[in-house]
Amino acid sequence: MLYSEKVMDHFRNPRNVGEIENADGVGQVGNAKCGDIMRITLKIDNGVVSDAKFTTFGCGSAIATSSMATEMIKGKPVEEALELSNQAVVEALDGLPAHKLHCSVLAEEAVKAAVKDYYDKNHIAYDPKLFCGLDCESCHAHD
Repeated sequence: MLYSEKVMDHFRNPRNVGEIENADGVGQVGNAKCGDIMRITLKIDNGVVSDAKFTTFGCGSAIATSSMATEMIKGKPVEEALELSNQAVVEALDGLPAHKLHCSVLAEEAVKAAVKDYYDKNHIAYDPKLFCGLDCESCHAHD
C-alpha cells in the first residue's frame, strides 16, 4: 500500500481545518515545483499554542501533513512547537512515500513561519538561524 492508514485518515478526516481570526501567528509557505501551498494560523496564550488551524491547497499528503502538524503542536509551548521536524510528522503518520516527503517539509516550514510571525509581531528576540530555511538571506548562517 502506498499510504499508511494514518495518512489516509488525516486526508479523509483532516483535523483543525480553517483559519483562526486575529491569529497570533500566521505562516504561509509554498512549493512552486509541486504547487502545494500551506497556511497555518496559531492562537498563543501565555506562551502555549492553544489552537492551530490550517488551510492547504495541495495533494492528499500535503493535507495529511498539515493536519498532523497542527495536532502535534496544539497544547505545546511555542519553543517546543518550533522544534517540530518534518521527520517527526512523517513518523507520526507512519511514513510517507519518498516522492511526498516534501509535504512534511512544508508542514514544518509553515509552523516555523507562523512562530516567526508571532515573535515578530510581539517583538520577541530570537536567533535568526532558527528560521534559516524560511529566509536564508537574513540569517547569515552560511557566511
